[in-house]
Amino acid sequence: MNSVAFVIIAIFTLAAALAAATLPNLMHAALCLVLALLGLASFFFLLGAEFVGLVLVFIYVGAVAVLIVFTILLTGRDSREHRGFNWSGVVIALAVFGCLTWAILKAQSLTIVPPHIRALTVRQIGQVLMAGYVWPLQCVGVLLTAALIGALVLVLEEKR
Repeated sequence: MNSVAFVIIAIFTLAAALAAATLPNLMHAALCLVLALLGLASFFFLLGAEFVGLVLVFIYVGAVAVLIVFTILLTGRDSREHRGFNWSGVVIALAVFGCLTWAILKAQSLTIVPPHIRALTVRQIGQVLMAGYVWPLQCVGVLLTAALIGALVLVLEEKR
């Protein structure tokens, strides 16, 4: 059952990612990106990492994808103009794919059984984040707030 679910999720995720990269309409591409991110989150659910899957859904789908959609709507780019095919993007994608393939082939076998560790609960993850990583968490919050204020300033200046 898991291998069938993996294949279905993989085909869905790859199709959505390919559509997000190739569609000329920016809004359709952004919505396909949301589908690809949901497919990626479903991989984590399939692996039993529900916390990571939920964080991916909340952060990337709930925040980043919505920010991308709002940016497309606020900037009002005309997606009807055809800019031609981007060959440099294809070359970069093939180079990244080649590097990742080389790294996977050079890695040690994945058949080594890792030692058994206790499962972390959400409460334990929260305690670690709030005890040892308070400053980075605060810095990310301030950075995101500054980015939001900067985006609003740019939109307000453009309307004038």
